[in-house]
Amino acid sequence: MYKTEVVGYTPKAKNMAKKIEEKGNEMEEKGFSLISATITPALAIIGP
Repeated sequence: MYKTEVVGYTPKAKNMAKKIEEKGNEMEEKGFSLISATITPALAIIGP
């Protein structure tokens, strides 16, 4: 099963990395694994 998580806008790289790490740890506690993370500049949209 795949699950998508969204981490809110965080303009500083260190804070963004911390949020992704925290989300990954939270997911692991629930039995999921963080496979990848995509970061876009300037709040760009991914997809159509």
